[in-house]
Amino acid sequence: MKSIITRFHAYQLGCAGSSFSYFADGHFTVLEGRLTEVSKPCLTREMANCGVETADTLHITSWDSDHCSAGELTDLLMLTVPAKIEYPGYEPHSDMGETCLAIIEAYSKRRLSSNRPARIQAITPEYISSLTQSEALAFRDVLYHPRWIDESYPNNNSTVKFFRRGSFNVLSLGDVESADISARLRRDKYLSRETDVMILAHHGADNGFTNKSFLERIEPRLAICSSDFDNQHDHPRDEVRGLLYEQGIRLMTTKTGDIIVKSIGDQTGAFCATNLKANSTEISSQYDFEAKKKLLLSYNADTIRQLYTPRPSYRLL
Repeated sequence: MKSIITRFHAYQLGCAGSSFSYFADGHFTVLEGRLTEVSKPCLTREMANCGVETADTLHITSWDSDHCSAGELTDLLMLTVPAKIEYPGYEPHSDMGETCLAIIEAYSKRRLSSNRPARIQAITPEYISSLTQSEALAFRDVLYHPRWIDESYPNNNSTVKFFRRGSFNVLSLGDVESADISARLRRDKYLSRETDVMILAHHGADNGFTNKSFLERIEPRLAICSSDFDNQHDHPRDEVRGLLYEQGIRLMTTKTGDIIVKSIGDQTGAFCATNLKANSTEISSQYDFEAKKKLLLSYNADTIRQLYTPRPSYRLL
């Protein structure tokens, strides 16, 4: 397995909402269009720690304001200057969402005349179905959802993406709620073989998605919940906490403070997760893990090819 410095950061916002970053193989991705006075200095430090001045990708899973806020999005674009923006492929259902989409389109137009134009991409079912299926898997990101547009429950149109460029992999689930989506994802053998860190769907809501069958199959080493200390929905819900405990899955939450997950040692599968105390660099808890792909990529090339026969649900970027 090749050595790749890898970092994942979950940011405390000081209010309800989600903000993350993932750095691997020299690529820096910001997840969600949020940037607050609390998170801005942390994101700035994280970019410096990763040795980057700009982001390769801004990935937004939902038009809901806790995932993308118009005023904050403008500041985020100025700070990170992403070369690519992946945004939700369903029509915004609020004024906030429409404003965010307009900001993204205006940003792309402004960058056309620069020496670093920005590409924007709506993550629609059509786009996902057009992506190439591939046999070579080790370090390619994957888009799994939306495979259809749910007119009744917009949360189910959230983007599901698997970040796997690094020495540990991160599964982002947005706000998906449907037990049917959960069942489809848990049947995917690649997710069960490779998921190390999982961002809990819909902030850890007890809505049917995060169920025992799903956790038994995906079996992440670590579950991440983005929630504010005073969140009105008490995320993650006790029912979800109980399921994680039963499956032996470690839980960390931004309710406590920022979460930093980083590769350690020779950067080939061992990683350390640290939950900080709010507004500080003081450690609340810290644990070491071994990534699933460390064992997987110790196999010879023929074995890996047999394991990764392409399937229709597996779409590589």
